[in-house]
Amino acid sequence: MTGGSDDGNARTRPLRADAERNRERILAAAAEVFTQRGLDVSLDEVARHAGVGVGTVYRRFADKEQLVETLFTERIDQVAAMATRALELPDPWAGLVCFLEQLATALTSDVGLRELLMFATYARDRVCYARETFTPLVGALVDRAKASGQARADLAPTDVPFIALMLSASAEYARQSRPEIWRRYLTMLIDGMCSSRDGATPLPVPALLPGEMEATMRQHIGRRR
Repeated sequence: MTGGSDDGNARTRPLRADAERNRERILAAAAEVFTQRGLDVSLDEVARHAGVGVGTVYRRFADKEQLVETLFTERIDQVAAMATRALELPDPWAGLVCFLEQLATALTSDVGLRELLMFATYARDRVCYARETFTPLVGALVDRAKASGQARADLAPTDVPFIALMLSASAEYARQSRPEIWRRYLTMLIDGMCSSRDGATPLPVPALLPGEMEATMRQHIGRRR
């Protein structure tokens, strides 16, 4: 009986391994097509890119929303890891600038991530997850830079992701002519974020509150449709 049990386990192991390989292949393919083309790509197209049948995709993921949610959570965790590494840099200003540049790079090169953050139409509205994950990390980066006297006193945590989204929009507008133009504006904005011996020009309106930032992302859904 022991031998029969071992034979049964041996027969099931390859099925589990195949299922896991298919899942990883689907996730990798979805990441590629969503990054390049955004979230309008169908599951049929994801299946073709992965080299599997669409039935295989549906066996691993109930629908497109579940697939996007899985990817979105992974991407947000990756960006959170960027912020964590930036906090480990000894220089507070260098950490803040490093994170902003990395976040802007991610948003300008990943159409799917930008759409997820801006439109919130998939992944069961995971904008809340992004906010809860980002807020303490970005807040720590900003507070640290202000406490060191390197960042202007009125810089707010919500300014950082909003600036990154602005930069990603400039990259989208200039995609056909000069997609790297956003780096020019990043440099200008970084200069505007730092403190000045002569004093920075007072900002005419206050920063977005966390709830307002989230509402801004949600409101963008209607304009996209």
